[in-house]
Amino acid sequence: MLVTYGQAIGDAMKEEMRRDEAVVLFGEDVAEFGNIFGLTRGMVEEFGKQRVRNTPISETAIVGSAIGAAVTGLRPCAELMYSDFTMVAFSELFHCCGKWRYMHGPEYKLPLVIRSAMGSSFGAGAEHSNCVESLFMHAPGLIIASPSTAYDAKGLLKEAIRSDNPVLFFEHKQLYQVKEEIPDEEYTIPFGVADVKRRGTDVTIIAVGLMVRRALEAAEKLKEEGIDAEVIDPRTLAPFDKDTVFESIRKTHRVLVAEESNKTAGIGAELAALIQEEQYDELDGPVVRVAALDVPIPYNIALERFAIPDAEDIAAAVRAMFA
Repeated sequence: MLVTYGQAIGDAMKEEMRRDEAVVLFGEDVAEFGNIFGLTRGMVEEFGKQRVRNTPISETAIVGSAIGAAVTGLRPCAELMYSDFTMVAFSELFHCCGKWRYMHGPEYKLPLVIRSAMGSSFGAGAEHSNCVESLFMHAPGLIIASPSTAYDAKGLLKEAIRSDNPVLFFEHKQLYQVKEEIPDEEYTIPFGVADVKRRGTDVTIIAVGLMVRRALEAAEKLKEEGIDAEVIDPRTLAPFDKDTVFESIRKTHRVLVAEESNKTAGIGAELAALIQEEQYDELDGPVVRVAALDVPIPYNIALERFAIPDAEDIAAAVRAMFA
């Protein structure tokens, strides 16, 4: 079945709502309007206004309501229109979602999913274009998913909705219209299992979100130059599948991390520290990071492109490793 990334997300929510009446959906304009990207169209007609609800423009209220619904036995799949606005509900996400299961004991469950669109999107500006996963990697207790394909998005979202733990589910805006063949039969993808998107022998590229596609494009360019790159998509940043990454490093002995978030204190910084601590003897050189410039994402499209890594930036960084 050929579907877009966005359709796969919508199908995952519909299938889980049909399977389990405890699953509810709410957020800004998710009912009659069907979400700003069209992902929830038709859901209010199928499931009714008790299970598909519009909310005020208040991220604090949306996340707080999701927490309350989860505590009382529902399985909310709440939407924050843009991941930038997770900052408005940072206390609820960082403290309540991240810590309450630990604080209240093993029988306490908090089955909720917070979905949000992230990333650069052709001139949306500095407050609507960020990738914020690294901020929440500092919040123990949160599961963080960042799928790069329609197949991964559907399988991970179904797993997230069924989980008894809080999940932050980040969807890149530039991926919503990308099409892919996915199975007709039901499937889920467990958390903490990375996917090797391309096998290679010379360098390991760990890429997140949109950067997976750009890393694969860079790998094809590098192949023509005699450099065989392996591309790994972690799929979830917490938990992180270090075993798959370490196995690749023991083969290639070189590592590059490609991310769209800012370079300082980003995903690449954490992974570089982890790899240097635990795989130092396997490395033939330092871990290299390719990330967005440490600037607010520009509104000007040409400047936005300059600030965000592309396939050539990744390829150039790899070439420098071998130079």
